[in-house]
Amino acid sequence: MKNRIYLKRLLILISCLALLNIIIFVIFNRYTYSKYQKNYNNKVNSIVDTLKENYPNITEEEIVKVINSSENNSNVLEDYGYSKDDSLIEENDNVFIENIIFVGSLFILEVIAIIILIYVYDYIKSKKIKDIIKLMEQINNKDYSFNMDDVTEDEFSLLKNEIYKVTIMLKEGAIVSSNEKRELKNSLEDISHQIKTPLTSILIMLDNIIDNPDMDDKLKEEFINDIKREASNINLLVQSLLKLSKFDANTVSYINKENNLNDILSKAITNVSTLCDLKNIKINVHDADINFVCDFMWQTEALTNIIKNSVEHSNNGSCIDIFCKQNKIYTEVIIKDYGEGISKKDLPHIFKRFYKCSNSTNESYGIGLSLAKTIIDKNNGSIKVKSEGVGTEFIIKYFK
Repeated sequence: MKNRIYLKRLLILISCLALLNIIIFVIFNRYTYSKYQKNYNNKVNSIVDTLKENYPNITEEEIVKVINSSENNSNVLEDYGYSKDDSLIEENDNVFIENIIFVGSLFILEVIAIIILIYVYDYIKSKKIKDIIKLMEQINNKDYSFNMDDVTEDEFSLLKNEIYKVTIMLKEGAIVSSNEKRELKNSLEDISHQIKTPLTSILIMLDNIIDNPDMDDKLKEEFINDIKREASNINLLVQSLLKLSKFDANTVSYINKENNLNDILSKAITNVSTLCDLKNIKINVHDADINFVCDFMWQTEALTNIIKNSVEHSNNGSCIDIFCKQNKIYTEVIIKDYGEGISKKDLPHIFKRFYKCSNSTNESYGIGLSLAKTIIDKNNGSIKVKSEGVGTEFIIKYFK
């Protein structure tokens, strides 16, 4: 951290104290010098007055010349018990003592002030460190709430801000982890429920076959066909769940290259041809001779699931129209059926995993449309659904 604002403040305060000390020292020295000068001048005036009184013939020029002369080798003061280093003016001695006391007091006060400033700085630093340690302990106890109102620009506040960012990340991670655990729990419950029902049916039918060795061949054949159908449904569910788990784990790699939309739709329609034959449903494809970039296999999977959903909810003997168009921004596929439609209550949840509409068939697991949306979204596409009473439209866009 480059921003050491408290240390800067301390240095500034100490510098200000030093500057103030210099100013006071200069002013006091000037004051002392003026007192020295005044005392000296008073003594000189007394001497001059005495000389003029006792020696009236001496002139002022001679007196001034003597005062301003710097050449004097006489030791006459020694005759009166004074050396050259002794002070003859007692007032100046008192001024000197006052000066020493003042300067010493000023120095002591300055040292005390510096010690106080250092102590305050150290106290503030220690308090900040204790606050940060307390925050870390708080975070370790998974308490991610703390106050950021006192943030300034010093290094400790910058550190606290970084801790706050980490805390937000940890909090978000904890929330995501909690949500993921809850979703995983719900998903496992849904999967367990989805698999439990067909398995129960299979076990019941097997028990009937085992307990009735003389069962009518026709009834036994029906049971076996039902068991096969339920096993196929379980297999489809497991396959769909495995595909979804790959997307959840981000282990799916798309092989994107230019493909013909008509080829993808033809493959998807072939996948649901048996179901179409059973319900005598015709699928009409319009203007599908379009080339665009996508993953052929996965988009075939997605469109198969959507067309299969439309076939399941269409009336026997009806049709499904698939309209295609392309512009400079996207390639659009609209899959429209004329069946029973989707209720307003179910419409917002149609792509949720394991969600089953009120008019879903018993064989539906509520996973096909969820898988289709996941595939399309992750391949630079989008999907929406419209249903107004009768019929349903799936609008798919693949962006360039």
